Amino acid sequence: MDAINKGRHAQHLVAEPACGACRNGNSLDFAFSYAFQPIIDIRARRVFAHEALIRGPQGQGARFVLDQVTSANRYQFDQACRMKAIELAARQGIASKVSINFLPNAIYRPEVCISTTLKAAKQYGFPIDRIVFETVEGERVDDGKWLAEVFREYQRIGAIDDFGAGYAGLNLLADFQPDIIKLDMELVRHIATRKASQAIVRGVAGICRELGCHCSSPNREGMKKAAKPFSLAALWPI
Repeated sequence: MDAINKGRHAQHLVAEPACGACRNGNSLDFAFSYAFQPIIDIRARRVFAHEALIRGPQGQGARFVLDQVTSANRYQFDQACRMKAIELAARQGIASKVSINFLPNAIYRPEVCISTTLKAAKQYGFPIDRIVFETVEGERVDDGKWLAEVFREYQRIGAIDDFGAGYAGLNLLADFQPDIIKLDMELVRHIATRKASQAIVRGVAGICRELGCHCSSPNREGMKKAAKPFSLAALWPI
């Protein structure tokens, strides 16, 4: 879908009412904030995007916040996270794309659940075409077909970044091709001395090239020596 049609679809979804899970769920009783980590396009040598990393209100790590998420507040947390990330990105004047995590298991109806995100973007004046949706690492989704459907709906609005923690695997990749595939942290750690990891990354890079996906790495230091021989036309956080 081109940028014009994405924009039209987004405007249509802004008018969607919230579903019952949002209207009737428990409100959050804890605060959180975000830090924005730059992601570098190594070919253009520029900041491609910023990843919104959840933090506690006093700068505590992500675990401080995630330990307070329960089955009762999971949906509200997912919605609040996206709205807060967009609000802070707009207030800080971030001009690049912003990668925002979401919980696939907190999605009831993709086209409705995304509407609050679009309303936040409109409210704070953040361009919709700068939003990148990224699945949360460690989020296990057993229904690959459903996950692909969620991804497709979200891709109609913005870009989709990786599959989160590798649970979906190659079967999901056959059903849905994201805009960006992120390599797992453990895969690229010490990659310069691990031949098996090098072979896997070469293979993933080849798949990305054939599918027209970008490839990113969360571990810049671990990739420094290995990046050149792999010729990764990639992005990774600094």
